[in-house]
Amino acid sequence: MLFERASNRVRARLEGREPEGPEGGLGDIVMVPSVLEARDRGVLRAVRPFVRFEPDGVVWADGTRTPVDAVIWCTGFRPALEHLAPLGVLDADERVAVESGSSTRQPRLWLLGYGDWTGAASATLAGITRSARDTVHAIQQFLTTGRT
Repeated sequence: MLFERASNRVRARLEGREPEGPEGGLGDIVMVPSVLEARDRGVLRAVRPFVRFEPDGVVWADGTRTPVDAVIWCTGFRPALEHLAPLGVLDADERVAVESGSSTRQPRLWLLGYGDWTGAASATLAGITRSARDTVHAIQQFLTTGRT
């Protein structure tokens, strides 16, 4: 939906029209039909971030453990990363140091969409595709070899 809105705005401007305002709220702009359907069925729900990594997964605030191989943290807009502070991955500048998209302090944490420090133009519609594709390849390599 985000891409449709952006394309409609560009098209309107090229045609000399004022773009129409977006329908729905900010939470609707990135919802593809399958995600909307899952949300409407009640099987997609927001949860607070986990509180720490363990060698084979993550631990939630209630102590529940979930096995995971990789965590991909994606956003756009502005880098609000305070919620990652308990994971011990923030630097003095309140960012997560990354190499090839992966946190240098927690190699199973991958970041996308925060700006050039997480991938060239990754906070833009044009740049996120390349950045996401490169990150997928890096994660595949990590899961196969254990190295980024």
